[in-house]
This record gives sequence, structure tokens and C-alpha cells, in this order.
Amino acid sequence: MSAAPPWVDPGLLPMGAAVDALERALLDGLDPEADHPRGRVELGSAGHLLTMPSRYGGFAGVKLSTVAPGNPARGLPRIQGVYALWDAETLAPVALLDAAAITSLRTPALSALAARHLSRGRARTLVVFGTGPQAAGHVDALRVVLPELERVHVVARDRGRAERFAADCGATVAGDPSVVGEADIVCCCTSASEPLFDGDLVAAGATVIAIGSHEAGARELDERLMGRAAVVVESRASALREAGDVLLAVEAGALDPDGMVTIDELVRGAAAHAIASDHPRVFKSVGMSWEDLVVASAAWERHPGRS
Repeated sequence: MSAAPPWVDPGLLPMGAAVDALERALLDGLDPEADHPRGRVELGSAGHLLTMPSRYGGFAGVKLSTVAPGNPARGLPRIQGVYALWDAETLAPVALLDAAAITSLRTPALSALAARHLSRGRARTLVVFGTGPQAAGHVDALRVVLPELERVHVVARDRGRAERFAADCGATVAGDPSVVGEADIVCCCTSASEPLFDGDLVAAGATVIAIGSHEAGARELDERLMGRAAVVVESRASALREAGDVLLAVEAGALDPDGMVTIDELVRGAAAHAIASDHPRVFKSVGMSWEDLVVASAAWERHPGRS
């Protein structure tokens, strides 16, 4: 019997290295449109199981995550899971990683990669919606790629949580969502199903990142913003399958899906014509399997036990 694969800490990969690994994969020709769609298995009243397989370079991998809405009331995480990494040639398992930790790293890393190409070094003020791990991760990631950031404002429903988040992240608490009008970059990291703010308030040239949902009927951004923005997505297929921000704007007639730009086009410089300075830029992410694989394999490459 072969030995069990080692447990690898995703924290071996610094945020900046995760951003660079994602960028390098796209520059090397990774095609997000060819990625496998997310699978979902309903588990009754307990919640559901998500499966996210992918293959790239010398590795294959799959993320298995459970979503249990009732867990927070039990004092347990809402999302739990494991990531399994295999050698793509021998198909031997090489590592196991915590799925939630992978998600908490790759999601802000991908957003930071988009911001690196969309904000063009002009971002001074960040507004973040939410106080959870993703919100904190996005503040950290954006500070890595946009070191000129000077001000961070947090908007949240719970004032106490907002104040604790602000103290931890070196931010200030904003009392009203209209603060987006002052922002160079906005991050929406919530479980909201309805728009968080009036999209008309967002300045031309500002960048808005929305990562809170991969549900077709939920959105953080309204159709007014989606209709006047340059919209960047991970892939057109995934956005039109899972991104409520996109789907509801298309349904309202505000957004032409053929005009969307993909993250690989953005990174490779093939979308400069679409990212004009006279309108906002939106990056809408639903989370894809290739991102998990790139980050998991990069963390494995740094593992001291790797032969």
C-alpha cells in the first residue's frame, strides 16, 4: 500500500506569489473556457456538496467542498472541504490541502490580478463591503498589487463587526454605501442577493470587484452599473451559467454578453480597447476549478517534503 499523500499548508504560498502564479498560467496559455463546470450534489436540508475538478500542466486536482447553511448556528464553519492534488502523468496522489484555505487564497489573488490590470496604478481609496475572511483577504491582496492605496473604508450591516474589521485591517468604518462615489476600487465580498449600492454612484475609471455569489439569482451589483461598465469575467460560459450579476443585467437588457472581456484576454493585453477610462470597470468572479489547481500546485511546489 502506498503512503498517504502529505497534508500541505496553502499558507506556504504568499499572496503575491499566488497572484503571479495565476498570471503566469494565463500567459502560458491556460484557457478558462475549457475548464470543467462546477458540480453540485444536494444533501437534503443539511446543504450541498460542490465538486471542482481541473487539469493543467503537470497536475490534476479536485476541490470537494460542503456548504452547510445551518453550521454557523452550531458554531461550525459554513463551508468545509478538502483539495486533492494528483500527478497528471502517473495519476498518483501527491498532496491534500484544506479547501477553505485554498479558496481564501485564490479568490482574492485572482481579484488582485484583475485589479493589477484594470486600475493601472491609480487606486488610492478602497471601499470593501463585508467583514468576513474574503473581505480581509481582498484588502491584503489589493495592498500587495496596489501599494499606493492610502485609504480603506468598510461597509457592513453590523456596526460592531465593521469596527473590529476596521481595527484589524487598518480601515475606517463608512456609515453609508454612497461612499462608493469616492472610491477608486470597490470590493463586494458579501452573501447579499440584492445590489449593495446605487451603481450610478461609481465614478468613471473606478474598478469594482464582485465575488460574493455564484448563484444565478443573486447579485451584488445592479444593472445600471453593469450596463455602463467594461465587464470582465473569468469565462463567458461560467458567467452565463452562475453569475447573477451578469445574468440579471442581461435579462434586463442592460448588458450585451458578447461585449464581456475574459480575464485571460485582459492579462494577455488583448482587451485594452474595451477598458476605456470614461466608464467603470467591473470584474465579476464566480470561482473556477483552474484557479484552485494553479494555487494548490504552486503551494505544493514549495512544500519541504516534495521530492
